[in-house]
Amino acid sequence: MSTETPEPKEYAAPSGSSKRIVWRDGKEEALEIDVAAEWIVLRKKEKPAAEIFHTYYKVADAKVRRPVTFVFNGGPGAASAYLHIGGIGPQRIAFGPNGAMPPPPTRLVENAESWIEFTDLVFVDPVGTGFSRVIEPAKKLDEKEKPDPSKTVDEKEFYALERDLESLGEFIERFLSKHKLWDVPIYIAGESYGGFRSAKLARRLQETHGVGLTAAIAISPALEFSLLQANDYDVQSFVDQFCSMSLAAAFHKRSRILTGDEPIETQREAIEAFATGELARALLIGTANNREESKQVFAKAADFLGLPEDLVQRGHGRVPFWRFARELLKSEQRTLSYYDASATAIDPFPDRDGNEAPEPGLAGSQRLFVSGINHLLRSELNVETDRKYEILSYDVNREWKRDGNSHVFDAPAGSIDDLRYAMSVNPHMKVLIAHGYYDMVTPYFSSERLAAQMKLLPEQQENLFIQHYPGGHMFYTWDKSRADFRDWVRRHYV
Repeated sequence: MSTETPEPKEYAAPSGSSKRIVWRDGKEEALEIDVAAEWIVLRKKEKPAAEIFHTYYKVADAKVRRPVTFVFNGGPGAASAYLHIGGIGPQRIAFGPNGAMPPPPTRLVENAESWIEFTDLVFVDPVGTGFSRVIEPAKKLDEKEKPDPSKTVDEKEFYALERDLESLGEFIERFLSKHKLWDVPIYIAGESYGGFRSAKLARRLQETHGVGLTAAIAISPALEFSLLQANDYDVQSFVDQFCSMSLAAAFHKRSRILTGDEPIETQREAIEAFATGELARALLIGTANNREESKQVFAKAADFLGLPEDLVQRGHGRVPFWRFARELLKSEQRTLSYYDASATAIDPFPDRDGNEAPEPGLAGSQRLFVSGINHLLRSELNVETDRKYEILSYDVNREWKRDGNSHVFDAPAGSIDDLRYAMSVNPHMKVLIAHGYYDMVTPYFSSERLAAQMKLLPEQQENLFIQHYPGGHMFYTWDKSRADFRDWVRRHYV
């Protein structure tokens, strides 16, 4: 009898599922789509490390080589379900015309505005989100044997800026090899922190993984995190937020300068001129400015914001978006969504000092996305797994770290330098940036201002495109915005 130790079997990912569906564009065109919902295994020191779950839509029996777009959300800790069934995939949640939340149960409908019309789609869930998990190491026969830390995997190692990018780069490499797609146009699209990922990956994919990008698309992106940390000594973030808040005040007919009926471009012109001129100067100079002049500027800011003048004067012109959300419709006992200030919710605790009302944009939509994605994957695509679909993991978000031992004086993470570098490495790559006007968390004017500071040459400038739409962080839940966004994006596909 042989006493040799048998070779360990090659690790296999959980079995996924596949199905053929028919997608219609709402008119006459119908496409047969092959859908695969499955896992790809990532490795560490040639050992299985993690399983990345993804849903792959491709046109069946296509007569030409079609582009492929890798799509992910942000958080960190968010699965791709938001873009998947919110606005880009072949099926979507049936929202109201302007993104209103319908009553339960959630209903999925055919998405006539799906990008599947012009690109195959891969919706990617990073480790710790969706059904993606770290692979637990097999137990050793000799329990006394010490584990090799270079070969073992801790799920928290993926909850870091560079390790996250590395894992997504490895996934894209493995996916392209598995499906023999190295010769097709490749796009990436990310929302929120996913937009930050897109900008960082635009450099890493080309420089480290050899993946040439046709375009990087950033949807409601947070491109520089220093701009999301407003304080009494800051000017830029308050100017950026002011623009979105003023548009929201006009939307709710509370602005004392704009009626809200003007074309949005007319509103923007007035708001941005004041925000970058009189307001920015007053905030920058502070109390060194003439007191009466500052008072007049802050009074005008209050009129744009539709807030009591004394509230804006007390803050010396600095109004955090969370305060604006609580105060604008306080007389109606309603509060605004941080993520879509056009959306409101009843304030259940109007007499309390803190804002304890539900967040109508993000929290209000969770029930729709959780039930919608579980129905799609488990019932329609027949994915068999006991795992919970982690649509938004706060554990992942809390654990997220900068890689290595960051010094206390290190600057907050940013992505614009990487984007500029990527546009230099590949001068043919396009960059598309889109926002919703009423998003106060990642305001549209931040990207406008950053783009104007990238020092691009004219030939590079021709590859940078910025467009904004009515709606909030998930502006694609608005019917017209979703259709207009799809049409704009489609023009940049080959």
